[in-house]
Amino acid sequence: METYKIQIIETILVILGYFITHYTTKVFINNSLKQAHLQRGRRKMIIKAVHLVSFLAASILLSAIWGLKQNEIAVFVGTLLTALGIAFFAQWSLLSNVTSSLLLFFNHPVKIGDTLKVLDKEYPFEGEVTDLTYFFVHLKSANGEIITIPNSLLLQKSVSVVEKMNTSKSKTE
Repeated sequence: METYKIQIIETILVILGYFITHYTTKVFINNSLKQAHLQRGRRKMIIKAVHLVSFLAASILLSAIWGLKQNEIAVFVGTLLTALGIAFFAQWSLLSNVTSSLLLFFNHPVKIGDTLKVLDKEYPFEGEVTDLTYFFVHLKSANGEIITIPNSLLLQKSVSVVEKMNTSKSKTE
């Protein structure tokens, strides 16, 4: 069989494996975390992180199938790790928002559904947390305005949790 035909078959298998893994991990993680009574926002973040790792693994497999050498993959991974290392120290970097999202997820009491008051000297504002992403926290103000705050900025500002989400509601989701 010709080399490119084998590569096409391997590519199809990797893509099928990725989609199967994507679906099964979503269902498995969601069901497992529901039993642990973890809030919906936290479950969503964990699923996003697992899907990101599986996407990176599939991408590395595909690049190896199509002829990328091991040393080239190692250079790519090294570059990626270096960029993440810089993100831990550079507050202005977009990557710092990703690392800040991890800190917010594990160490901050903010959850989807909570009402936050950001105590900024020049522009204080208040809103309900509608989404927590890798880069931003989305707040909905009382007048319906959507406010996006970079995760790194949320860690730098003083934040007051005005109203906690009803925990009995989160256990039923």
